[in-house]
Amino acid sequence: MSELKDLFEPLGFTVVSAIELDLDEPDETETTFAGNALLKARAAMQATGAPALSDDSGLSVTALGGAPGIYSARWAGEPRDFYRAMEKVEQELNDIGATDRSAKFVCALAVVWPDGHEAVFEGEVHGHLVWPPRGERGFGYDPMFVADGETITFGEMDPARKHAMSHRANAVARLKAALL
Repeated sequence: MSELKDLFEPLGFTVVSAIELDLDEPDETETTFAGNALLKARAAMQATGAPALSDDSGLSVTALGGAPGIYSARWAGEPRDFYRAMEKVEQELNDIGATDRSAKFVCALAVVWPDGHEAVFEGEVHGHLVWPPRGERGFGYDPMFVADGETITFGEMDPARKHAMSHRANAVARLKAALL
């Protein structure tokens, strides 16, 4: 959420989270990032009557057939524990003897307006996974992900630098190009 706030602030938008508005989070029942982002944006728009923006994002590991994918947040079960989730990714890669460590972060941003108009903007950042995780910044799988052309993980990277190249930044750039 803080990354979205940081990305929209220069545009003059104030991002208010569903948590801040005490909105219920709908069950993510779709099979794609875009589908789940639309579910959440529709629910927020219906609850508030205001245009709503929602993000669904996660890690897609090539050797794992795109997993954890849309299940990234819940990959290690409840309660959500991303260190356990990173360990599970590493263990599954080891279990299959994977030498391909390529991965990408995917973000789908959905915007839903009260008049029924909907739009989805997707972004990706490609890279590879390292083990053990490095860095205390970011969240989720950031400490094990190194973007193409970089030598440090997103977990080690200054947030402003990460925000300039992330999957969310790419999705926001597409949103801005289409809407602003």
